[in-house]
Amino acid sequence: MSLIKAFRHQAISCAALASPFMSQLLNVLADNWPTDSALAQKFAGFEGDIGPAGHSLPLRTAGGLHALVLTGQDAGLAQVYPPNTASDADLRDAVLAALKTHAEFLLDWTDSPPQTNEVRRSAALIAGARVAVTHFDLPLHLSELGASGGLNLMWDHYGLDLTQAQFGPSKPALTLKPDWTGAMPPARTPNIATRAGVDLNPLDPQRADHLLRLTAYLWPDQPERLSLTRAAASVMNAQIDSGDAVEWLSGRLSEAPQGHLHLIQHSVAWQYFPLAVQARGTALIEAAGAQATPERPLGWLSMESDGDTKGGKGALVTLRLWPGNITLHLGRADFHGRWINWQYEGA
Repeated sequence: MSLIKAFRHQAISCAALASPFMSQLLNVLADNWPTDSALAQKFAGFEGDIGPAGHSLPLRTAGGLHALVLTGQDAGLAQVYPPNTASDADLRDAVLAALKTHAEFLLDWTDSPPQTNEVRRSAALIAGARVAVTHFDLPLHLSELGASGGLNLMWDHYGLDLTQAQFGPSKPALTLKPDWTGAMPPARTPNIATRAGVDLNPLDPQRADHLLRLTAYLWPDQPERLSLTRAAASVMNAQIDSGDAVEWLSGRLSEAPQGHLHLIQHSVAWQYFPLAVQARGTALIEAAGAQATPERPLGWLSMESDGDTKGGKGALVTLRLWPGNITLHLGRADFHGRWINWQYEGA
């Protein structure tokens, strides 16, 4: 895929995920990409998939530009960013000027891939965990793969308002309100006893520079996501380790205490693991599941793409449980957690 095609492909995905500004920005970049710029020369050296499922160069670029706006480094760029509106011509002029003026900043910013910690995905995790504890009513030993800044490890601090029912603590740090269809989640409330996560490049939301990376990759015309992320960051206290997810999980599995349900979770992360890592991870989890007992059960809760690259059908939400090797297809969820089509009807 060429870089221009990658910009256009990402623009389509952003439009499908309710971000007209990101669609406009990425199409403007596709139409006016400065091939003689320092950033273009850097990107020309990338090999393999440069699109959304690979190096994600379009989102690296957009995130760097948004970071300039959030930090007040480019007043001209801020004038054409939401909540303002701008013509394609005005946006083009401001973006091209920023690419030139802030070349060094953007070269440094784009060294690492995008990192988002979409808090609204916690709605699916909250519901899935409630199903898990109806099968094994035990405290949770919670492990997250591809945790980024760990914000989705803190879902027991968040409220879930489904209109017909409300879940979560009496004073939540934030409240999630997805467009929900289907039966209500089980009433049983999970108790997280221990929690930890892993990421190749973990971020600490308590650090201003790390929080900037998390917020810059949120889309400028979706301010609710920014508010939710900052609220979640205020209660984040989980341990996030740096390392290979499968190697880390191998050690984490051995640490799971008796009398706890070890619940492994990940949301829109597994799909980015190399196929060899996915295979090792699946084999590791299934082997651990074969050794699980009612006093030391294992759960695997995932919210991942099953091939829907444009975002319209969202991610598949699945829960596997051991002992018993039970697989439950819980439903589908929007990649950004805006809606959940819940299909589980158990108590």
